[in-house]
Amino acid sequence: MIIEQVQVTGMAVFCYIIADRKGGAALLVDPAGDFDKIFKYINKYDLRVGYVVNTHGHFDHTSGNNYVIEKTGAQLLIHEKDAKSLKSIKNRFLSGVSGGSSSPGPSAYLRHGDIIKVGSLRIRVIHTPGHSEGSICLYVNGNIFTGDTLFTEGMGRTDLPGGSYREIMNSIKNKILSLPDPTVIWPGHNYGRHTRSTVAEQKRIYMDF
Repeated sequence: MIIEQVQVTGMAVFCYIIADRKGGAALLVDPAGDFDKIFKYINKYDLRVGYVVNTHGHFDHTSGNNYVIEKTGAQLLIHEKDAKSLKSIKNRFLSGVSGGSSSPGPSAYLRHGDIIKVGSLRIRVIHTPGHSEGSICLYVNGNIFTGDTLFTEGMGRTDLPGGSYREIMNSIKNKILSLPDPTVIWPGHNYGRHTRSTVAEQKRIYMDF
């Protein structure tokens, strides 16, 4: 398996490339911009991008969807509860202001427990509401990509529409931190001293709450 963590845009978003090393099938998580950085790795490994997955519908994670989909023909996947955000006036406006573009609609909706097949990889969708109604994490082979639900130091905002502190704490404690201790946590932004964490490390922070 290939995992590449690529920091993009002035908002320090982490785009992830998840790929099957054998066949070259790949999925992109939140390819928000700085496409030269992203496609450097796609070309390096000679990957075929079949899916773009948004961990949630906020513009700073979706403003690169259109470019990548036009270039690769990938299918766009997002949780059904955040799909409406892609076409909102606010999302379209902020995407343009930030240098990106508005997103096309999704090819399909994701739900909790769905499996996305990428070559030999089986990537599991975990619905983790709290930052937004349709926030998700992706779990594969001892790695979890947490979007804005959980960073290496802190969690996503809960004061935006669809946010809930109670729900995000439930998502963190009962969904993410229920995974095995060695699970590697890959966050949606570079907002901490480290670019990744583990379930064991985050338990020391959250399980006393």
